[in-house]
Amino acid sequence: MTIQSCKNLLRFAAVAALFAGCALANNHHSLNGTWQLIPARSEFNGEPAIQTGTVTVNDREGNIYVQRNFNFDESNRSISTSFSTDARQKTSIKDTETGFKSKAKCVGDVLTVTTEQDGRTLMERYSLGVDGSMMLQVDRPGHQPETLYFHRQ
Repeated sequence: MTIQSCKNLLRFAAVAALFAGCALANNHHSLNGTWQLIPARSEFNGEPAIQTGTVTVNDREGNIYVQRNFNFDESNRSISTSFSTDARQKTSIKDTETGFKSKAKCVGDVLTVTTEQDGRTLMERYSLGVDGSMMLQVDRPGHQPETLYFHRQ
């Protein structure tokens, strides 16, 4: 192999690595937008079923914003929950008065949000399905895992 051939091979490898890195880095940006819950497709595993819900994801150059709004309707009451995580990737947001701490990070094409409050940890993993839906896997101590599906609004 000649020196020129080696140089061309190295150039090609560098360009290929650059394009592969850009493709992987932008994969999680496909979660950006507002998503509507598909209750009939979701698996609540014994937890109260969510009637309506939206999740908004916006990854702005490493600043990750995740807003969740869920409504639980029961025969004698209606409950709405809403909270957001908005910080640089891998940086925690904290409320020292309530002991609330939340951190978002992207690993490959999965967005992971870890929230701690009152000594309990909630782990949420957001990913894009092959059919274009968003899947949210929720893990909480002492509860069965939940899998929620969303379509883009």
